[in-house]
Amino acid sequence: MSIVDSVTKAMVPIHREGWPFIAISLVATFVVGWFVDPLFWIGLFFTGWICYFFRDPKRVTPVGEGLVISPADGVVSQVGLTRPPAELELGNEPLMRVSIFMNVFNCHVNRAPVGGRIVRVAYRAGKFLNAELDKASDDNERNGLVIEMGENRIGVVQIAGLVARRIVCFVREGETILAGDRFGLIRFGSRLDVYFPVGTQPKVALGQTMIAGETVLADLGQPEGASQVLTRVS
Repeated sequence: MSIVDSVTKAMVPIHREGWPFIAISLVATFVVGWFVDPLFWIGLFFTGWICYFFRDPKRVTPVGEGLVISPADGVVSQVGLTRPPAELELGNEPLMRVSIFMNVFNCHVNRAPVGGRIVRVAYRAGKFLNAELDKASDDNERNGLVIEMGENRIGVVQIAGLVARRIVCFVREGETILAGDRFGLIRFGSRLDVYFPVGTQPKVALGQTMIAGETVLADLGQPEGASQVLTRVS
C-alpha cells in the first residue's frame, strides 16, 4: 500500500454540516492573515479544530433484537427514573433515562439507538444552560424523536448546551430508520437523553464513555431485572 493510500484510508470524513463553517473559517484566515501574519496560523489551527469537530467516522453497530445503542459519543452523566418530556407523548409515568453529555471535543453526529419507524418528531425552543445540569432537560432548547420498534417505543432527545446554538435533525415522522443510522447533529457541546420502556435496566454506569452507534445501552430482550450495570474497560 502506498503512502497516499495509507493517508487517504486514515482520513476521517467530515459531515456536510461542517463545510460552510470550514469555508468561512478558511476565508477569514486568509483575509486576516494577509494583514497580520501570526493570525494566519491561529486561524489555520482554528479551521483544523472545526474539521475535527465535524468529523463523521464510520461505526460498526452491534446486531441483535432488542439492543438499544448509544446515540452519541460522550460520557454518561445521569441514569435514573424521570418523567419524559410531554411533547414525546410517552405518558406521565417516570421512565428509565440515560443522559449522555458531549463536550466540544466529542464527535457530534447523532445516531439512532434502535431501528424502527419514527412516530414522533417534536422541537421545543428554550434556554441554553449547561447541558450537564438536570434542569437542562426541562429548560433548554431540544428536539425529541420517538422510534417505534415492535411493541416498544424509545425516546431520544437532542438538548442544546451552553455553547450549542443549533440542533439539526435529518429525519421526519413516518420514516423508517435503522439502528446506527445518522439522524441529527448538535453544534458545539450538548447532550442526548434516551428514554426506555418501563422495566428496562440499563447496562451502563455513570461516567462511562459512550461511542455512538456502537456502545450498548440496554437489551430489551432480556427479562426484567436480568441486566447488570457494566463499566467500560479502557
